[in-house]
Amino acid sequence: MHITVIGAGVIGVTSAYFLARQGHDVALVDACAEPAQGASQANGGQLSYSYVAPLAGPGVLPSVPGWLLRGDAPLRWRPTLDPAQWRWCLQFALACNGATSQASTASLQALAYLSRDVLHALQEQEPLDFAHVRNGKLIAYRDAALLDKARKQVAYQAELGAEQQVLDAAATLRLEPALAGMGASLAGAVYTPSEEAGDCRLFTEGLYERLRHMANVQCRLGAAVRGFDRPDGRRIAAVRTDGGAIATDAVVLAAGTATPALLRRLGGDAPIYPLKGYSLTVPVEPGDKSVPAISVTDYQRRIVYARLGNVLRIAAMVDIDGTPDLVPERVELLKRQVRASFPALDLSRAQAWAGQRPATPRGMPLVGRSRAADNLWLNAGQGALGFTLACGSAALLTAQMSSLPLPLDARAFLP
Repeated sequence: MHITVIGAGVIGVTSAYFLARQGHDVALVDACAEPAQGASQANGGQLSYSYVAPLAGPGVLPSVPGWLLRGDAPLRWRPTLDPAQWRWCLQFALACNGATSQASTASLQALAYLSRDVLHALQEQEPLDFAHVRNGKLIAYRDAALLDKARKQVAYQAELGAEQQVLDAAATLRLEPALAGMGASLAGAVYTPSEEAGDCRLFTEGLYERLRHMANVQCRLGAAVRGFDRPDGRRIAAVRTDGGAIATDAVVLAAGTATPALLRRLGGDAPIYPLKGYSLTVPVEPGDKSVPAISVTDYQRRIVYARLGNVLRIAAMVDIDGTPDLVPERVELLKRQVRASFPALDLSRAQAWAGQRPATPRGMPLVGRSRAADNLWLNAGQGALGFTLACGSAALLTAQMSSLPLPLDARAFLP
C-alpha cells in the first residue's frame, strides 16, 4: 500500500518508520525543511511511562481561578475570539472529573507501556544516539497534604503495573542531593526507578536518517500540503504539495497542531488545540553536582528537569493563548523559579524555546481511521506526552492500517 504520512515530528517520523518496516511504500511530507521543527524540538525530554495522568483531573478546576490571578502560575489563559479555544476549554472542563481521569489514565498507561517496549525493541535494531538514559524519575512535592494525596495515585497506578515509592524529604535527598536547594519546602517525592529520558529532537533526526536510506520511503520535506484530490468524494487519491502531487492509497495526518486545519479541508475536525510550553536548555559540565542526575518534576510549579548528555533540559508552563510566541516575561519567570530551587545552576547560557503541544481535552491521542475520508487515518493529539507515546502510537497505527492483531484495546483512542 502507498501511504502518505503528513508531519515530520516525532509522531510522524515514527509512524512512517513502522509503516515502512511493515512493507508499505511511504511518502513522508512536511512543510519544514528539517524534521522535529515543532513540538519535538526542545521538549522536556522525560520518557514518563508510569506517570501519564491527563491534565484534566478532578482537582484542576478548583485551582484554575487562583492560577489565573497569579503572575507566577504554571497555567495562563488568554481568551481569544477563536471558537476552537472556547470549545476546547469547555470540553476540558467537562473532562475534569474522577471517572474520566481514571479511565484516561488506564488507557494512557497501557499505551505508554507499549511505547516503552517498542522503543526498547527498536534500540536493539537501530543504534540511535539520543542521549537516552534509564535514570528514574522523582516527582517532588512541597506540600505534605499533596504528597499524601499522591499516595492514592501511586496505589491506583500500581494496579496498572507501575512500580513506585513514596519517599519522605530525607530519603529524597539521599537519592538526589541536588534537590537540597529546595530546603525546608521539600516534603518528599514519588520515585519511579524505571523511568527514562532522552533528547526527542535527536531521536527524531536519527530515525529520519534511517528512513532516508530505506528503498520504500520518499522524504519530501520543505513541501507544504496544499490540498487533497478526492475524485469520488470519499477516498483521497492524491495529496497536493508544493513539490507536486503524491498519488496515494492512504493518508496519515500526524501534523500536530496543524492536524485540525488539514482535516477541515476534508470536511472533518479534531478536538486538538495548541497548549504552549516553554523550555530552557542549559549546558552543564560532567560531574556537576548542582544538576540532578535523576529526572525531576517539581509538582507544584509544574517544572520538569532532565539531564540529556551535556545539557540540562528544563520545561514548564501551559499557555492557552493560541500563539507560538516566546513571551520574555514567562521565560524570566521560569528562570527565577529554577534559581530558587537550584541556586548553584548557571543559567547565563540557557537557550529558551517555546513550542505548541497538540492537546486534546481529555489528554487522549487520536489514533485510528478518520470519518472525514475512507482512507484517512489520524495519529495526533499526544500533547505533552508525544515523545513518551510516539513508538506505541506508531505501532498501534501500523497494526490498524495493516490489519494485524492490535497490541492493545484501541477503542479509547479512536477519532
